[in-house]
Amino acid sequence: MEDLSAITTALSNRQPTDPMPVLFVGHGSPMNAIQDTPFSVTWNVLGSYLPRPTAILCISAHWLTDGDTRVSVTDSPETTHDFSGFPYRLFDQRYPAPGAPELARQVMGLITTRQIVADDTWGLDHGAWSVLIRMFPAADIPVFQLSLDYRMPPQDHFQMARALSSLRDAGVLIVGSGNLVHNLWVMRSDGPPYDWAEEFDRKITAFIDRGEDDAVADFRSLGDLAKQAHPTWDHFLPVLYVLAQRRPTDTVRYFSTGFDLASISMRSLLLV
Repeated sequence: MEDLSAITTALSNRQPTDPMPVLFVGHGSPMNAIQDTPFSVTWNVLGSYLPRPTAILCISAHWLTDGDTRVSVTDSPETTHDFSGFPYRLFDQRYPAPGAPELARQVMGLITTRQIVADDTWGLDHGAWSVLIRMFPAADIPVFQLSLDYRMPPQDHFQMARALSSLRDAGVLIVGSGNLVHNLWVMRSDGPPYDWAEEFDRKITAFIDRGEDDAVADFRSLGDLAKQAHPTWDHFLPVLYVLAQRRPTDTVRYFSTGFDLASISMRSLLLV
């Protein structure tokens, strides 16, 4: 596990009036929900230092919509096992957190650049619960999700997400769940990360460090490198929702900066 002292110190030094931190989590395999990996152990530690949110808004790579943006308004979202080929023990996992329908409807009012659709069918997909079950295992904090319209250009996602900023002042923890590099077609169980995977991760991190969030949103301008890192960009979009919350007083802190299966960056970040 990486040294989390800088992050835990920053969280410990927060004032009660400070805005809620914002998280991007490289979630990787759903097995992190039930196995003690370097990543899931880090999530455990981080969760114990995070301020208790009034609610959690998760933007997950695994809720894609086609032509609209939806927000979940269910009172009791079901735990969705949206994967296959894993041990039965993983399918037995439940994360029975309550929903946050009133906050969800507030989000519909905050975003004025497009109509947000209330959805009462979506539960918690594994991009959400596999992380939260390690960070907040009691499952007693209300959770709701916002979908990703895959037709919408990445830059538009970034601009729309800026409307969510006031949620931080209301104690809502905004969590983006995806991966900075995500290419399942070339995974391998041994060997170092691919050179192109490390290069893309390095370039995006440099953009973030320089505050060039517009360049992150324009990641497709990296051409073939971006296509290798993201044959589809569903797992990249959630980081845009996190960076859109950045304020001048925020510091970026990284954790879980390694790779899994050579082609999945687990790099995660906290704005605090």
